[in-house]
Amino acid sequence: MPNSATITGSDGRPRCAWCAATPQYEAYHDHEWGFPVDDDRRLFEKISLEGFQSGLSWRTILAKRENFRRAFDNFDVRKVAKYGARDVTRLLKDEGIVRHRGKIEAVINNAQRAIELQAAEGSLAAYFWRYEPERSRSAQHASTSPESTAISRDLKRRGWKFVGPTTVYAFMQAMGLVNDHAPDCAIARNVVAARKAFRSPARRPAR
Repeated sequence: MPNSATITGSDGRPRCAWCAATPQYEAYHDHEWGFPVDDDRRLFEKISLEGFQSGLSWRTILAKRENFRRAFDNFDVRKVAKYGARDVTRLLKDEGIVRHRGKIEAVINNAQRAIELQAAEGSLAAYFWRYEPERSRSAQHASTSPESTAISRDLKRRGWKFVGPTTVYAFMQAMGLVNDHAPDCAIARNVVAARKAFRSPARRPAR
């Protein structure tokens, strides 16, 4: 039987309790959330969408994710970094996304900063995975961590926007830098196995 941290999924297996909010969450939870990611495009997409989520729910953003991808050239940092005033106007008229000028302009700014970060660190993946905690912990009640606070502080120093500690921690949970699946969640073991097989880009030899 699932414990208080889990609910029964559509297949009868226990899953993290937050999946109860909407049927869309189950597939996202089962195939994405917590699995380690080292692809720079996906990392940039996720931290951008987490910024859009600020003050909203992930349910809202997930429902619009394909619209965001279309609107932002699939979060290709080099394309987004070249956006100008006409693109901001275009995006503010796009009913398929969250039309918030500050968040839209933050994504464009952050794309420019991401290119700088790639040049300095080799890749976004190498940078973010430097902050992987030594011990993974399941703490779904947490909204920040020492690592998310450190990343937030450093990104802001580098000129990034909408990257507060809470936003960064949600990013870390989703991209697998921490495994916050409930211990009794049926997917938790899959994430553990994926993390064991994963070679952190922060520890890979430079090419």
